[in-house]
Order: sequence, then structure tokens, then C-alpha cells
Amino acid sequence: MPVYEYYCEHCDRRFEALRPMSQSAAPMSCPRCATPDARRLVSVFAAVSRDSGGSRLVAGSSSGGCAGCQGGSCASCGH
Repeated sequence: MPVYEYYCEHCDRRFEALRPMSQSAAPMSCPRCATPDARRLVSVFAAVSRDSGGSRLVAGSSSGGCAGCQGGSCASCGH
């Protein structure tokens, strides 16, 4: 199941939810304030692979890091 990111305008909170793809367009309630109309966001992703010389290639990441560190510093993506 994919993880979707949401934003609640009522309490100004971003949160994630693990949901089946079949429910991706269904309404989502904010876990903090229970407002039923949280908005789904476009998520950042990263695909890491190696070229034939063994060098790391990162594709699809707009922040320069993985989704967990958002370009900060973490051991999983090396940024």
C-alpha cells in the first residue's frame, strides 16, 4: 500500500496515511482536528540506482534527498 501525504487547512498540519490505491481519491479526515476535508498533496520521491561504473544516480527527487530527510542528512540516501 502506498503512503499518501495530506494537508489540513483547518489546523495547518501535514500528515501521511497508508491507504490502498483504490481509496486514494476518497476523503481523508485530519487525525488532529478531525476535519473531514484534508487535501492530498503531490509527494516527493527518489529513485536511487548505480550506473555501470558504480556511481550513484538519483532521479526524481526535487529536494536532493530521500522522502525521509527531504535533502537534509541521512544514512539511507547519503545526502
